[in-house]
Formats: sequence, structure tokens, C-alpha cells
Amino acid sequence: YIKSTIADRSKIADVLEVFLRAGVNTIMGQLNTPLTRDAIQDAQDRTGVEVIKVSTPLLPITPEVPAKGFDLGEVARILDEHAAYGAKILMPHQATTDAVLDRCTRKIRHMDAVCRLVRERGMIPGLSTHMPEAIVYADESKLDVETYISIYNAAGFLMQVEVDWTARVIAAAAKPVMTIKPLAAGRLPPFQGLTFVWNTIRPQDMVTVGTLCPGEAAEVIELSLSILEKRTAQIDLQETRSKASVKKK
Repeated sequence: YIKSTIADRSKIADVLEVFLRAGVNTIMGQLNTPLTRDAIQDAQDRTGVEVIKVSTPLLPITPEVPAKGFDLGEVARILDEHAAYGAKILMPHQATTDAVLDRCTRKIRHMDAVCRLVRERGMIPGLSTHMPEAIVYADESKLDVETYISIYNAAGFLMQVEVDWTARVIAAAAKPVMTIKPLAAGRLPPFQGLTFVWNTIRPQDMVTVGTLCPGEAAEVIELSLSILEKRTAQIDLQETRSKASVKKK
């Protein structure tokens, strides 16, 4: 559905415009594609707001990487593309990070070389992961990263340990954590999902949420602000005939 209906330059720009006009100026994901680049540029042109780009590229993983390390020439080529596009923060995708996580040595193999190349290109290095160990091991080994991406939602969707364990890892992280999948890919309604994450992360942490249309974008913005401000959200609730009895006259 997303690919057939939503993957349109104008529709993506419409969603981004809502966020930018509300002061939400950061986007995270696979950004170095023509569709995404064009949509972001359109949203910037409409609003005059510059988007902070957090890029999560895949770095090549082969059977030789765990022992011999990454092909740094190919890594440099990929990083050059993202730097030229204007990425401010670069966080190798979890498919890269988690493939080189070593529970025996409690290290993320060869990631120090990648972080060095990221720094050399003027970007800020971070790590995207689905494994809470990645945050723990990076902190323990003093890996040169400034932030982490971690799955975090009340349903435990795609999380490898219980929600309370992940909450403890995030709370103890030495660097800010960008939480993802707060609505568990649609399994949690926005009110429940956002109320949980905003009330259980630290002030320096972030919430990343995906929306498919301008109305959804406006809804999660207002819900988030109301949760943070401890007030009732000013949004229209879903109306059905069975709810008529609980409405005030």
C-alpha cells in the first residue's frame, strides 16, 4: 500500500510540510534516493525550513567482514554520497550494526573504522540497532558515536528483550537515544503508543514516528504536545453510533 499509494513526491512533501511548519525539522531513514531527496527539497522550498537529515545507510556485509573488517573503500564511497547530500548524522542501519555485534568480546566489530570515516566527512556518527546489547557494548568500549537508534514501544513489537529491560538500557545509555516504532507498526493506537514512550524516555531522547498523510502528521504532533504538556489533546475522536451514549449533550 505504501509503495503503490504513498510513494509519491508530492504526497511525501505534503506530510513533511506539516511537520516542518510545527517545528519538527528532523527526518531519519534511507534518505539518499531520488524520491526522498526531491520530496524533502519540495517541503523545504514550501516552508523555508531546513531539514536535519539523519541517514541510515546499509554498509556491505560479507562473510569476511567479521574477521577482516569492512571494505573501507566501498564504505567511503557510500559515506561520500550521504555527505554530499547533506546528511548531518550518519548511523549505519541495524542490518549492518547487528551483523557485526560480538557477544563474546562485547564489542561491535570494526565499527571504529567506520566512525572515523564518518567524522572525516563532517558528519556525526551514531548506531542504528534492534539489539539492546549494541548500546551497552558501544558505551562500554567507548565507541566514537554520539547517539543510538533503538526500537521501543509498549507492545514489545520487534524488541529482543522485555519492554522494561529495554527501558533500562535506554535510561542508562551514555548518549541520547532515538526511539523508533512507538506505535508498533500500527498495532498500537497513537494515544496509547505515544503516551507510553514520551513518559518513559529521558529529556535528551527522541521519538521517531512514521505517518502516511498530513492528517496523521498533525494528529501525532498534537498528541505528543498534549502528552508533554499534561493536557487533553485537541483532536477529533473516531465517531461511531455506539459512542453516542458517552458524549456530553
